Amino acid sequence: MTAGDADKRHRLPAVDRVLGWPAVAALVDAHGRQPVLDAVRGELAGWRASGNPADDPSIVAGVEQRVVAAVTPSQVPVFNLTGTVLHTNLGRAPLPPEAIEAVVRVTTGASNVEFDLETGKRGDRDAHVESWLQRLTGAEAATVVNNNAAALMLMLNTLAQRRQVVVSRGELIEIGGAFRLPDIMARAGCKLHEVGTTNRTHLQDYAEAMESRPAMALKVHTSNYRIEGFTAAPAEHELAQLTREHGIPFAVDLGAGTLVDLTRYGLPHEPTPKEALAGGADLVTFSGDKLLGGPQAGIIAGRADLVARIRRNPMKRAMRCDRMTLAALEAVLRLYADPDSLCHRVPTLRLLTRPEDAIRQVAVRLQPVLAKWLADEPVRVDHVSVASQIGSGSLPVDRLPSHALRIQPAARRGGGGLLGRIAARLRRLPVPVIGRIADGALLLDVRCLEDEHAFHAQLEENQRP
Repeated sequence: MTAGDADKRHRLPAVDRVLGWPAVAALVDAHGRQPVLDAVRGELAGWRASGNPADDPSIVAGVEQRVVAAVTPSQVPVFNLTGTVLHTNLGRAPLPPEAIEAVVRVTTGASNVEFDLETGKRGDRDAHVESWLQRLTGAEAATVVNNNAAALMLMLNTLAQRRQVVVSRGELIEIGGAFRLPDIMARAGCKLHEVGTTNRTHLQDYAEAMESRPAMALKVHTSNYRIEGFTAAPAEHELAQLTREHGIPFAVDLGAGTLVDLTRYGLPHEPTPKEALAGGADLVTFSGDKLLGGPQAGIIAGRADLVARIRRNPMKRAMRCDRMTLAALEAVLRLYADPDSLCHRVPTLRLLTRPEDAIRQVAVRLQPVLAKWLADEPVRVDHVSVASQIGSGSLPVDRLPSHALRIQPAARRGGGGLLGRIAARLRRLPVPVIGRIADGALLLDVRCLEDEHAFHAQLEENQRP
């Protein structure tokens, strides 16, 4: 560095002077003084620390870049082309327009989220969804919290604190993020009483556990894996009869919690809350943002006396849903009044039941568009049959026939790095594209691509010269 460069570094402009430059003043008008002030200070500090000379245009460019980074939302829409419909990391169930409109309607001003318009007194926020849950599940009562793990924890803490809960060893699941059922039970203040073995648990195992006078029995639907072969488990109605004889509640954690029989839509069967309650369960817990197709929520439905006890638990307030969640959930539940239209109106079911040929046609149309976008890369682009999965622990071994755009390196050596670079390039698009790398290729499963025009347009608009 020359003496002149050092002099330029030490003679960096003052903060106030930079704020007065026309280009920077325009940033202040657009974004406010404080974000721009922070950006100017950070930019000048960076130049000062680097020891490199800085001219005015470089400073302005750096300030603008910092401001844009500061004010750009960190959570943005993406194209989910992973092949997993209910992708936990990508927000799970997309909401129908009715739910989005309901959220906007109740959040643009005040709403009666916890106010009874009939009596003029304080109301119960569960009232907005309870009647629909009763109708759709056959439950006597229902309450809603912020997710199914919270629903399970609240139920256990209310009904079995400092007491035993009987669970089959083969149902001690771990869900996403390394959350394990035994850990949730411990935090809820319960004592786990394991019965049976990993693959076989008999009614007699539960009967013997009754001798220790447990608080309740819990059956967990193993929605994120399946044990096959030499297996055994008692029927739910048998467990219900046994627990009734001993005067303790029997609860079923369904996890995914579809409200309809999926076989009517050509999908594999998944147990429903209505089936569990009709089979004798006293309580059932399930998610709102999985197969139900609504917002993130945890639902507890069943016997009115047990739900009333759960509502009185002080932890209920810490886990309650806000008005946006309740509005969206109510709107989605209303759609279930007409099961014949669900596949068109609930996005999750629409994506799960999308015809394979329609998916293939999307891939066929987009293959030349993607190939053109990647013309400067040493790759081959074609389309191929693949298998999508439902995701979020739902029907883990069942696959849905689908079709994907496939990007393969033209040469064998260095292919992994090339695919990683292209995947990163796709993520930098205005609407990031998220695919998956498998079998030496980058796959873009188009099952969940409904806005084909927007995908096509952004590739055309962001074509390298």
